[in-house]
Amino acid sequence: MQLVQGVAGSEKVFGDPLEAARRWQSEGAEWIHLVDLDAAFGRGSNAETLARIVNELHINVEMSGGIRDDESLERALEAGARRVNIGTAALENPEWCEKIIAEHSDQVAIGLDVKGTRLAARGWTEEGGDLFETVQRLNDAGCQRYVVTDVASDGMLTGPNFELLGQVCARTEAAVVASGGISTLEDLRQLRGLIPIGVEGAIVGTALYVGNFTLPEALEVAKAEVAR
Repeated sequence: MQLVQGVAGSEKVFGDPLEAARRWQSEGAEWIHLVDLDAAFGRGSNAETLARIVNELHINVEMSGGIRDDESLERALEAGARRVNIGTAALENPEWCEKIIAEHSDQVAIGLDVKGTRLAARGWTEEGGDLFETVQRLNDAGCQRYVVTDVASDGMLTGPNFELLGQVCARTEAAVVASGGISTLEDLRQLRGLIPIGVEGAIVGTALYVGNFTLPEALEVAKAEVAR
């Protein structure tokens, strides 16, 4: 399931999540990004379904959505997630966020969901503060990885926000993962060109599900050598 610009009710349904995960694994994926949209919007939990998917896979899984306290964090890690992506909690409970960064190191990534230069919180429905002030605070806490989503681009197939990614990379030595708007192989080529400044990878959703390109094609582009 995929949202458009993070708006509840805009979900595009692409079939059974376990079947999709198995497909991406069989086509060469080394990571799967799983999001519990119900938990993200505070309207329920699909923890058992996500745990079942992780158990069926033999590749790395990053789990996201509704991870806001020790219980939900431990549940995700115990389910077998290699990494958890923390979003709203990083904004609403900075002390907890700093604690788990210290305790879990690179098992924790911080999701930065951005509207302009402001952060979006609570399922992207609330204001979350200034992007760059938050990045500095999390840098100081030792954050090793940010997942940067341009809310305006997410699910729109309009291309990544390269300017935003460059701004975040300029303010941190942590790895940056691009999310939102990726629609073509050329988008991936351009993102690959940002590796020298800190972009580590990209999360691709809608473009794969609607068939703009195949996963093997995307992986071939992503693994090509970068001119330095």
